[in-house]
Amino acid sequence: MKTLPSFKTEEQERDFWAAHDSTEYVDWDKAEQVSMHNLKPSVETISIQLPESILDGLKTLANKWDVSYQELLKFFLAERVEKELSSF
Repeated sequence: MKTLPSFKTEEQERDFWAAHDSTEYVDWDKAEQVSMHNLKPSVETISIQLPESILDGLKTLANKWDVSYQELLKFFLAERVEKELSSF
């Protein structure tokens, strides 16, 4: 394995990995999966058009769960995406 250089900035590291093969620097056979529960994911604002009936139902459910309808929608989407991805 090659020795991984040190980076002064995150941008330098991104540029490095964009131009180099990680298998020359990391033994992926020894890699372990980790969970970073406290890491806040990057978010991107999107615009979505929903039928009023769906939005009304979402707001009703969110009110029963005492959460915002946006949070509930994110929960529903995350749950479904995870289910779909696990079926591959």
